[in-house]
Amino acid sequence: MHRRLIVPSALAASLLLAIPASAADYAPGAAGIGDAYYPASGNGGYDVSHYDLRLTYQPRTDLLEGTATLLATTTQRLSRFNLDLGLEVSEVRVNGRKAAFAASGDHELEVTPAAPLDQGKEISVVVRYAGKPSELKIGGWTAWHRTPDGGVAAQEPDSAVWWFPSNDHPLDKATYDVSVSVPDGTQAISNGALQSQSSKLGWTRYNWRSNKPQASYLATLAIGRFDITTDRTASGLPVLNAYSKDLGDNAGAARASVERTAEVAEWLEEVFGPYPFNALGGYVPNVTSGYALETQTRPFYSPRQFANGSNTSVVVHEIAHQWYGDSVSVKGWKDIWINEGFARYSQWLWSEKEGEGTARQLADYAYALRPAGDPFWTVKPGDPGPDKQFDIAVYDRGALALQALRDTVGDEDFFAVLKGWPQKFAHGNASVGDFVTYAEQVSGKPLAALFDTWLYQPAKPAALPAAPGHRADTAAPAPKPRARASAAGRPAPAALPPRPKSWKKIAATDTVHDHGNGHGHGHGKH
Repeated sequence: MHRRLIVPSALAASLLLAIPASAADYAPGAAGIGDAYYPASGNGGYDVSHYDLRLTYQPRTDLLEGTATLLATTTQRLSRFNLDLGLEVSEVRVNGRKAAFAASGDHELEVTPAAPLDQGKEISVVVRYAGKPSELKIGGWTAWHRTPDGGVAAQEPDSAVWWFPSNDHPLDKATYDVSVSVPDGTQAISNGALQSQSSKLGWTRYNWRSNKPQASYLATLAIGRFDITTDRTASGLPVLNAYSKDLGDNAGAARASVERTAEVAEWLEEVFGPYPFNALGGYVPNVTSGYALETQTRPFYSPRQFANGSNTSVVVHEIAHQWYGDSVSVKGWKDIWINEGFARYSQWLWSEKEGEGTARQLADYAYALRPAGDPFWTVKPGDPGPDKQFDIAVYDRGALALQALRDTVGDEDFFAVLKGWPQKFAHGNASVGDFVTYAEQVSGKPLAALFDTWLYQPAKPAALPAAPGHRADTAAPAPKPRARASAAGRPAPAALPPRPKSWKKIAATDTVHDHGNGHGHGHGKH
């Protein structure tokens, strides 16, 4: 409490302005950003605007050494704050002065600056750290893939804690400079555009820049021996694709798929509007996983995605995420439908473009494929819960919701929504509710009941809406004929609509959401 001063009022006002807040006015930033699914994700009290990561990696030993500089602004009066990092820290400085620090929990780094920080203050935080990412396990799993010639960071919803300190939640997006030194003959791949590379005394340093806001889980690092292809799009965007030299029999199919990235992006610009970032590409490292991930500007693909031949559909899915998921990111992980439902529907639109089955035909087949009693229909894509966050229903039922929207509002308004949404929320965050409101504004129709039926009710909807110009008797699968008894006395399965030609290729990408750790994508994914 301040002692009362008996002075003229004007002087009193000036003196009060000069009196620092007491220590009691400062408080620790929250250890979590407030996500409903992952309470430990992210942190409170500050907002990061830029990460500068200067790294050295030794593929032979998996030793990663780093100096990370974070530029941030405080959002409250801070006595201390947390960063998310699992590697061992040797020093932390805040605004150039040494800060106290301590590790807590699985991946929390508690930082206490030399002096408390005022609200709205621009700060710099420098963290020196080192460790072997492959030895870090959180909840029994890892986001770091050890490869025969290096390592890869790519996972959702968390991968940053394995290689750099961050505010690890999509709500706090920032720009990135990633500089990596590796032994000559080894390459380092990251997001964005390659600014420069130089060699000295047996080491080569690669400098990458992502100049648009990027969520921490979308930052990626891949170190190894790659075959690299480069090009530019018609509009001048740099395109860089990378393939591990030891992909074996999957090498040709991987290349035949990922080399179509620029073509796919050009088509998606017609659907979603201008491509939102400064670079384009993809990479296929020699990992044993089976999933793919929309790491910003440069998606990660597991070789197993191409085990049965080329599959452009998975490239469509990951490049669609550059608009839906990367530029417009979730507010909370429960909003995952605004990422995955749209990426899956993009695959249906690609099928429509390629003459391999219209989106409506795919929707009819997906709807009829699973009977009403199938657990698929109990998953609510609009809020699936952390254990079902990457369930196939989020993808297929999520895409069905979009077909229902298209049938209800008509193509003109539907495609206006698809193109307008990424512009309205570009480089920001949004929720499922935001999308419903936006679709209502564009179409002029009340849509809450439609979305409730398709996204939130734990039951199979009665039918898809009858599309404009779509015969009512085919708007949904025809009533099931009375099933004939099988030899065993059980009802024979009801007939399905004809399976669209593209169905098999699209279904082959279902593993895009299976991160192979027993928890969906990741940390429960946590």
